[in-house]
Amino acid sequence: MINYIVKRLMYIVLALFVIITATFFLMRMAPGSPFASERNFPPQIEERLNEKYGLDNPWYIQYKDYLIDSVTFDFGESMKYKSRSTNDMILEGFPISLTLGIQAMLIAIGLGILLGVISALYHNRFPDYLSTTIAVLGISVPSFILAGLMQYLLAYKLGLFPISGWKGFIYSILPALAIAMSHMGFIAKLTRSSMLEQNNSDYVKMARAKGIGKWTIVFRHTLRNALLPVVTYLGPLTAGVVTGSFIVEQIFAIPGLGKHFVQSITNRDYTVIMGTTVFYSIILLFAVFIVDILYGIIDPRIKLRGAKK
Repeated sequence: MINYIVKRLMYIVLALFVIITATFFLMRMAPGSPFASERNFPPQIEERLNEKYGLDNPWYIQYKDYLIDSVTFDFGESMKYKSRSTNDMILEGFPISLTLGIQAMLIAIGLGILLGVISALYHNRFPDYLSTTIAVLGISVPSFILAGLMQYLLAYKLGLFPISGWKGFIYSILPALAIAMSHMGFIAKLTRSSMLEQNNSDYVKMARAKGIGKWTIVFRHTLRNALLPVVTYLGPLTAGVVTGSFIVEQIFAIPGLGKHFVQSITNRDYTVIMGTTVFYSIILLFAVFIVDILYGIIDPRIKLRGAKK
């Protein structure tokens, strides 16, 4: 296990290096500059701004500085917002995005597993058809379209929820549902398929022959093994919740990190773009790493490659 953890941490460091390098060169290859939209800037002021942020240095000097900033987690000041550092913007926006993401993940996992279990237990009956329809609709409708529909119907027409903003728990319900629905559909389909496979296994047939109750078999036998594909999906789920919240946060005017990320791309704010990219990359890579560890804990039969025998 120790060898496996060390090896995976080395892969994470390598992946971060590739992401940092790719982000740096892609930003530098894109046409324009962070100050191109400031039409009233005289050339002298633009030169001073380039000098202040090191944009007049050779590319290898800028790359070296960027690597050092990434290692020390000091991404510097924003190029568009005066007296605001990228670190402060991350510390300000990420707790909001994290709260929204956790709610969306809990909804996706809870509803997805519930619908999948119901579909498997009532296979080829009305509950199965209803659960499958909900799952397919969740997968088919993009989160931003679902966000707009819920905002219009549930918030504007019916007045059940606030339209936008972030002033309490009730403000997070609609955006969390919008983010969670597509992932809920995938989890429901995965759980249903795994449950049906487990229901035809020998040990489940033996449990039924012993007269063990249906729900006892579900919770003690089939569900634990059926959750393995769901655990595998937790890595992509984390990525989808994090990146999927960018547009949804914009639609609901939520002051999360996604708002800063989207605006930084529009403004060509290099420091904020690269700082948030590195920050999100670390979160996603460690999420996949934790999923791999959980895999071995949930099913001890799985041997982690590189772990001690």
